[in-house]
Amino acid sequence: MADDTITISKLINAPVEKVWRAWTDPGIILKWFGSDPKGAGLQASLDVRPGGLFDITFSNSDRTVYSCFGVYAEVEQHRRLSFTWTWKNEPETESFVTVLFTTYEHLTKLDFEHAHLGTSSKHNYLLGWQATFAKLERVMST
Repeated sequence: MADDTITISKLINAPVEKVWRAWTDPGIILKWFGSDPKGAGLQASLDVRPGGLFDITFSNSDRTVYSCFGVYAEVEQHRRLSFTWTWKNEPETESFVTVLFTTYEHLTKLDFEHAHLGTSSKHNYLLGWQATFAKLERVMST
């Protein structure tokens, strides 16, 4: 694995169909996206198909606003999403995300990879995604 790649495997206590919707429904993604536990989703546009665009804006509890965007490369319903990732405030760094969804008993196993992060980003991606997935778990349990 490259030095500028992070991977996370996570079991989510929800069926794969529900977890897939959390990644592909703008109304649901706004409930969990962003690493600040008290942050809020502000806007999400998701055209979930190969070549489709996404654009997500969220704020932290200190009112700092973040926006990311990208293009979906692979969309295999309930199985795989991959897409480019760019922060609007760091347009020079395009990275790549792959999310695999696997049914594991009554749970969903997420295998997540964020690659080509580069060295110029100010973001701590591993901590950020771990906190974001904690929010996803809370949303899936309600």
